[in-house]
Amino acid sequence: MPDVKHFDPDAVLDRAVRLFWRRGGAAGIAEVVAETGLSRSSLYATFGGKRDLYVAALRRYADRWSRPVFDRLAADGRGLPGIAAFFDGLVTARCSGEYARWGCMVSNAHAAQDGSDADEREVLDAHHEALCTAMRTALLAAREHGQLRADVDVRSTAQMLALLAYGVNLRSRAGADPGELAGTVDAALRSLSPLP
Repeated sequence: MPDVKHFDPDAVLDRAVRLFWRRGGAAGIAEVVAETGLSRSSLYATFGGKRDLYVAALRRYADRWSRPVFDRLAADGRGLPGIAAFFDGLVTARCSGEYARWGCMVSNAHAAQDGSDADEREVLDAHHEALCTAMRTALLAAREHGQLRADVDVRSTAQMLALLAYGVNLRSRAGADPGELAGTVDAALRSLSPLP
């Protein structure tokens, strides 16, 4: 007779996302049990070990929190104003509201990652590539609108802006002033524009 689960694995995974977002992979199994309300045996039977649950939560965060934002950026079409709106939203999300000072689960994972977990690395690399692709698309729109200096390399600039996003995430987690973060973003974007 098949085992019947008396809980919703999706709801459990969402609670795990919140825990690992706040605490990272260092959260202990006792914390996971307390946060999810499940026994250790139920967690292991459903998700595998704590590391498996962490990677599943990281993947879910990337799919449900990051991907829609990247898709909006890529579809925006305004060029640099679209990129500025992306960063405005990022600073606002990281510095105010329910998740203020949590940073980004993916950025937090990048900071803590030691390269030994291939599954985690795969999620982080896919997330980074999706962010860079969205940035490249927005930069190509900026080029079409005449918003970029002629010498701006779109591929390397997309990488730079992705790294700036990670920096905003990490600095906001450390309590950085949102005005300073916004000013840094503004300076970076102004450096891409043709001189008047």
